Amino acid sequence: MTMTRQNDSWLRTYFTNRLGALDRDRSSYWTTWRELASHFAPRRGRFLTGTSDQASRGQRKDRRLVDNTPLLAARVMASGMMAGISSPARPWFRLRLGSDAANQDAAVRFWLDEVQRRMLHVFARSNLYNCLHTLYGELGTFGTAALWIDEDDEDVVRGYTLTVGEYWLASSRRLSVDTLYRSLWWTVRQIVDTFGRDAVSAGIRANYDAGQLDLEYEIVHAIEPNPNAQPPDMRIPRDNAIPWQGTVAADMRYRSVWFERGTQGENALLRVSGYQEFPAMAPRWEVAGSDTYGWGPGWTALGDARQLQSQQRRKLEAIDKQVKPPMVGPPSLRNEPASLLPGGITYVADPSGQSFRPAMEVRIDLSHLGQDIAEVQGRIKQAFYADLFLMMAESDRREITAREIDERHEEKMLMLGPVLERLHAELLDPLVTRVFNIMERQGLFADIPSPPMLDLRHLQVEFISMLAQAQAQAQTAVAAGASLTSPPASRSCW
Repeated sequence: MTMTRQNDSWLRTYFTNRLGALDRDRSSYWTTWRELASHFAPRRGRFLTGTSDQASRGQRKDRRLVDNTPLLAARVMASGMMAGISSPARPWFRLRLGSDAANQDAAVRFWLDEVQRRMLHVFARSNLYNCLHTLYGELGTFGTAALWIDEDDEDVVRGYTLTVGEYWLASSRRLSVDTLYRSLWWTVRQIVDTFGRDAVSAGIRANYDAGQLDLEYEIVHAIEPNPNAQPPDMRIPRDNAIPWQGTVAADMRYRSVWFERGTQGENALLRVSGYQEFPAMAPRWEVAGSDTYGWGPGWTALGDARQLQSQQRRKLEAIDKQVKPPMVGPPSLRNEPASLLPGGITYVADPSGQSFRPAMEVRIDLSHLGQDIAEVQGRIKQAFYADLFLMMAESDRREITAREIDERHEEKMLMLGPVLERLHAELLDPLVTRVFNIMERQGLFADIPSPPMLDLRHLQVEFISMLAQAQAQAQTAVAAGASLTSPPASRSCW
């Protein structure tokens, strides 16, 4: 449900003030994020405040890099997580009910399998898999990532992966992210096409009328819990809903507000609407205490990445000094043509034996430096679990079972265990729930016969990806002292 609300200056003031508070909380991460981006993902991150980066978007941002090992390690990790956790080539989740008896019912199993098949089809036809791959890269590098899921007229759902620096987060009392503000630099045409000419500020309207359609303005989209939400049994029926009056109806658990940043005028808000479930997923790799933002492999490998770039520069300097050392020569050749090229001849008037010669003897054993560089590169790859993911990708067999992964890299699986649990809880569970609810509201399951034993309140998600199964087996092997097969844990999403 969407309605445009004008002249609500109080609500605009509230969102502007809260954005300022969220910005202060995020500011301590800013310097580290910029450095992480420069070493592991130069094209990621938005670190300009108050201005658009339109003029610099096409410029190279990797000029500080001499060795691209950090970039490749982050890329391997993102691709490995994509293949091992949410591969589009194989089912990675399964729907089930909380009751074993209901799961064994043929009609219930048919309904669950058909719903799963249709959901996987929606995942494949939309851009969600592309978004997940990008998200894994953001997560590994910065420790925090954000994915936005909206309904779409063409593909049912549409995903938008946000990059670090363009969004703000806040947590609930349960320390789960339930608030997201994001900043978008949109052109005049995009803003007017989205919200209408009458909803925008006078400045944007004047530019639109003058044909300046490609000028950019900063738009803020805020999602947070709806303070007017009521328990389901107390909600007003939608047909009798009161006018919104700058708020969101009681059957919407989250409110969505769009406004122009930095402009004050007659039209305070561009749009006020609501969501029945939180439309964003904000997974963190690891979180310290009650922090909102997390940290990940990029933070761990940052010191090695700095050292690697410094060592490579020193290595290049040593090679230059050996191949082309600094030279000294007699003053008589100051204004005379001279050549230091191989086979070149320099003619001197005074054949007294004076000639060009190296100013110093540079003889550096580069083997030790090369060995140390290789060790640093190995530590960076290890921080991003590149050995584990490449092991799965470079297997000489067409298929590698979860049991084989468990036997060959059990300790690495145990290290990934907390990460997988957090990804299931903060990313994949909410993602499957969001897609299911969107499809149900659009009536995409209405033609499937509903069995009597079906109770959606007890619908659960069971993760069956390669890494999820291997992780379950590794944990069972540690607990029982042997490598035993155990079913993956189920999670309740509804």
